[in-house]
Amino acid sequence: MTTGPSTGTHDPAAPARPNASDSLVIWLLVGSAFVMILNETIMSVALPALIVDLQVSPSTAQWLTSGFLLTMAVVIPITGFLLQRFPARAVYIASMTLFSLGTLLAALAPGFAVLLVARVIQASGTAVMVPLLMTTVLNLIPAERRGQTMGTISIVIAVAPAIGPTISGLILSSLGWRWMFWIVLPIALVALACGATWLRVAATETRRVPLDVASVILSAVGFAGLVYGLSSLGEAARGASEGLPPWVPVVVGAVALTVFVLRQIRLQRRDAALLDLRPFTHRTYTLSLVLVALGFTSLFGGLILLPLYLQDVLGRTAFVTGLVVLPGGLAMGLLGPIVGRAYDRLGARRLVVPGSITLCASLWMFATLGETSPLWEIVAIHVVLMASLALMFTPLMTDALGSLPPNLYSHGSAILTTLQQVAGAAGTALFITVMTLASARPDGGIDITGLRAAFTCAAVVSVVVVLVAFFTGRPGGAKAAAGDTAAAGDTAATETTAADEKAERS
Repeated sequence: MTTGPSTGTHDPAAPARPNASDSLVIWLLVGSAFVMILNETIMSVALPALIVDLQVSPSTAQWLTSGFLLTMAVVIPITGFLLQRFPARAVYIASMTLFSLGTLLAALAPGFAVLLVARVIQASGTAVMVPLLMTTVLNLIPAERRGQTMGTISIVIAVAPAIGPTISGLILSSLGWRWMFWIVLPIALVALACGATWLRVAATETRRVPLDVASVILSAVGFAGLVYGLSSLGEAARGASEGLPPWVPVVVGAVALTVFVLRQIRLQRRDAALLDLRPFTHRTYTLSLVLVALGFTSLFGGLILLPLYLQDVLGRTAFVTGLVVLPGGLAMGLLGPIVGRAYDRLGARRLVVPGSITLCASLWMFATLGETSPLWEIVAIHVVLMASLALMFTPLMTDALGSLPPNLYSHGSAILTTLQQVAGAAGTALFITVMTLASARPDGGIDITGLRAAFTCAAVVSVVVVLVAFFTGRPGGAKAAAGDTAAAGDTAATETTAADEKAERS
């Protein structure tokens, strides 16, 4: 990076505002991550066109989305190691190069197999970007101003996948599916060139961390098995799953993940874990992580259920569906920085509690929708849903990562981003299964009865969110916690020094 502290510990004498070069770096990362995360859900509306054009079955075409999510789940846990071992500039260039290459290959793909490979390459680059962005913010931005910056990051993490179907619908209404990649490619190339020019010096110190190959394999099998198995549960409930029974990859993934966790606990004693799990020893981090996971379960459930309701029950087109969800996505994006500034003054609890209550209310309102509900009502409820998530995500993510010592920033970011993928898959599987089982149709197809049951299930989950929200961190904003952060940084520095001395003696 161009400037910034090397350890991530905030100097009380430092200026409250980041300098211009630091702001430029953060906005570059935000823009890059937004474009990349957008591709996570941009294919969902395009699947019908791809089925016809590429002559594949619906279950096969679904792999263009599932493969992206699976690759993300496999690569993200490794980012904690990558961000410690390699300079931020090298990680950024590798990430954007992979994404650009995958985008070009997708635009030129002659058939389904090449397009799937392209999506995997895209996802490999995308997986690294959000942890890199979060870690950079934690190192460059003083604790008392992180909320505002993390509010901007919420645009990337939550808004981008929310408006992906909208953008896809707009492109498909006038252009072919390949233009979803041709439009993105020049943006990615410009970002790559800017990053290679501006990111001259790393914002964090690198150190030679050993790569535990066994942990990489266990992580890949564990997280991929869980995401694939949970996604397959939803497909099986709709009668569209092929191949292995869904419980097989879930069990295999759970066993591999258990072994992975035990191995990380052993390796982190000598500071050699692939994914350090010590962030879970911090109460604020763990509590915030639970709420973020439940929130993403609701978000991804809504992303799946609402289009099904609009298209299969109300008979609306994909284009109209995209327009209906657009105001909610825009509202969330506009509220992100505002909520961030409020967090810097008020702290997490005063935002998360009302956010959780409005989240619960909006999901219960979704459960009352019928076969003749007007579009304005659906748009209004969706805007409330997205606004409530904006009130929650920024304070929770800032509270979670800000409670960690600097040496755990990269691992905390990797855990947070990985859990979002698992929560999204779990939410999709849960709500689709409930919808299918509750359907009044003999074939278990989509109808208003099943959708109401699924929304009711989401609303019940949100009640748990409200209860847990009252246990979030004390009010007072980031300034009240700045002393705790500095103390955590001093402790972390002492632990790191001791570990280095032990390694030298070995």
